Amino acid sequence: MAGVSRAIRACAATSQRTLVAASAVALPKEARVKAATVGRRGRGPEDGRRVQWAFLGCPGVGKGTYASRLSQLLGVPHIATGDLVRDALASPGPFSKKLAEIVNQGKLVSDEIIINLLSRRLEEGEEKGELGFILDGFPRTMRQAEILEGVTNIDLVINLKLREEALVARCLGRRMCSQCGENFNVASIDIEGENGGAPMYLPPLLPPPQCESKLITRADDTEEVVKNRLRVYHDLTEPVEGFYKARQKLLEFNIPGGIPESWRKLLEALNIEDSDNMRSAVA
Repeated sequence: MAGVSRAIRACAATSQRTLVAASAVALPKEARVKAATVGRRGRGPEDGRRVQWAFLGCPGVGKGTYASRLSQLLGVPHIATGDLVRDALASPGPFSKKLAEIVNQGKLVSDEIIINLLSRRLEEGEEKGELGFILDGFPRTMRQAEILEGVTNIDLVINLKLREEALVARCLGRRMCSQCGENFNVASIDIEGENGGAPMYLPPLLPPPQCESKLITRADDTEEVVKNRLRVYHDLTEPVEGFYKARQKLLEFNIPGGIPESWRKLLEALNIEDSDNMRSAVA
């Protein structure tokens, strides 16, 4: 882990590679075997050592939700760059003020800032004895993907997809409890199917009574900012999808509905067995 963090910084200014075109596969054989093995064996450190996954997906698609559940299930640390940025925003000083200007305008945080925050997080994890990781929100640009490819072996990249109208509604419905910090979503999304396809229903994730009066909205969750974030994401991150397709490491997963349905189908796509631990993760 420390080697990864040091190499990320060392390679940041020099990483240059060529992207080659290739066909994507649903789930590479090596990753499929690894996922199934981890699912059977449970959550020991040996399992965590072998899991090095990353999540891609537009803002609001649910990367944090599914990465966190897999993290708990497999005993692997969940490293979300969005959380790293928010922690930095909460710190006093001029850096947090400059960072706030970027975030509130719906712009992506620069590679240099993200790489620095991630490196620091990996070093802290190594000091705690963490093994393996599930990345959430990194890599987000081609440069980040190239740097990461040069210093560690990502086994699998899970690309979550959701219709844009549902994405916008989910982002606008996000709420956080100002007291406990738990995240919720007040949006109830019911969309007709496209071209004869199945309709989509995403129920709200409502807070318990003790949190109802303490809900706050993120400053950057406005319709204008959300739509700009989606445009920026597609411009910068679609090439990253091609990068991992070329390496046969990309699993494309379309969110079919609410969390219980989607979680079950994601485990099926990963060929992870549905043990008692997994059932409890859906609750």
